[in-house]
Amino acid sequence: MADLWATKREAKLTAVEPLAVRMRPRTLAEFQGQTHIVGASSKGGALLRKMIESGRLTSIILHGPPGTGKTTLAEIIARESKRPFVREHAASVGVARIREIVADSCRRIEEGGQPVVLFLDEIHRFTRAQQDVLLDDVERGRLTLIGATTENPMFTVNAALVSRSTVFRLTELQQDDIVAILRRTVADTERGLGGRNLTVTDDAIEHWAKMSDGDARRALTALEVAVLSAGAEPITIDLAAAEASIQRKHIVYDRKGDQHYDHASAIIKSIRGSDPDAALYWLALMIEAGEDPRFIARRLAILASEDIGNADPHAAVLAASIWTLIERIGMPEGRILLGQLATYLALAPKSNAAYKAIDAALEDVREGRTVKVPTYLRDGHKVESVGTSRDAHGYDYAHKNEINTSFGPVTPQPLLDESGKERIYYEPKQIGFEKELAKRIEEARRVRRKGGE
Repeated sequence: MADLWATKREAKLTAVEPLAVRMRPRTLAEFQGQTHIVGASSKGGALLRKMIESGRLTSIILHGPPGTGKTTLAEIIARESKRPFVREHAASVGVARIREIVADSCRRIEEGGQPVVLFLDEIHRFTRAQQDVLLDDVERGRLTLIGATTENPMFTVNAALVSRSTVFRLTELQQDDIVAILRRTVADTERGLGGRNLTVTDDAIEHWAKMSDGDARRALTALEVAVLSAGAEPITIDLAAAEASIQRKHIVYDRKGDQHYDHASAIIKSIRGSDPDAALYWLALMIEAGEDPRFIARRLAILASEDIGNADPHAAVLAASIWTLIERIGMPEGRILLGQLATYLALAPKSNAAYKAIDAALEDVREGRTVKVPTYLRDGHKVESVGTSRDAHGYDYAHKNEINTSFGPVTPQPLLDESGKERIYYEPKQIGFEKELAKRIEEARRVRRKGGE
């Protein structure tokens, strides 16, 4: 028997949905942004659009920051491909439920229908037991899986699932995209705010677009807050009202996710490229997002050795000192120390020669290009005989050696390969203090090459 009140009940449920939910695009034509995967063109459009329009849909994984349209895109895919859609959260769905969905999808296929589209939010939380239940059916096409995650699936999702899926990366929406979404919402009379006596200034819309940091959901929520708190109609939302509805810029940052490593990479590359202003910006963003200052100090200490090294040996000393002080002082004062360190490192002379040298030596060892310790270098020998420069086993004691250089005595005796075959790992650069080291190492090598002549 038909339910005569179903439409009214559905309307009431829809009426209490947040504005961001009501305004979700229902078609590809309404979908804003992500043109690199769903954009139309004279050549037939981007890859995901082609898959949807051709009806040849395979399992996919949507990867990107919050508010970029992953859930919306999954719903559009199911709707435009005319397939049944089931939405679950990977952290809460059980194996029994997965088997039920798979069984339903197989039944539909047997009856001549389309396989079910299973949308799994936060797919990186999927357990191995759940994955094992899905793998075979996904591979055989009995179920179309759409996974969504804010994490990099190459590192956080089971490799077997990734190999059976096409991975699409969604990026933060541009300000123009957010502006377009907000304007459409204000004008939409069916799901948006078009039926109200409402005026929203351009300044207000531009402010939300800027402050939402590419997150459409946040921008729409701010718009809704401004309208709900405005009182009776007619309503005018100006810049002041917009500023009050979204107090601070939303920082897309997950201390356990991609943003954690992306921003660490950004500050390191800024310092390596000798740009203190860029380094300070990324440092400020990490601090404001609540990053552990000890993590930042640790990364900068590594950089001090890897990218500056002997060009400025004081850099590593300063990094170690500030790391210790961060442990003792903490935040917020620690920001001053980190700012000092970041600017010093950015403007220090740069050399990765020592870093490259140890890696080159390690490669020789790992590849089996090893030599035995010469007899005269082994432990347990008399270091020097009374009144002689060599002990009984032939070790040439450098301090008894008359071959002196600008920086002290150098022994011509081979200290690596007894045959005297030369291996060069460390090649100092002509910059900073390493320029002086380059002179010293060349002088020492010249002595050894001549064999003490």
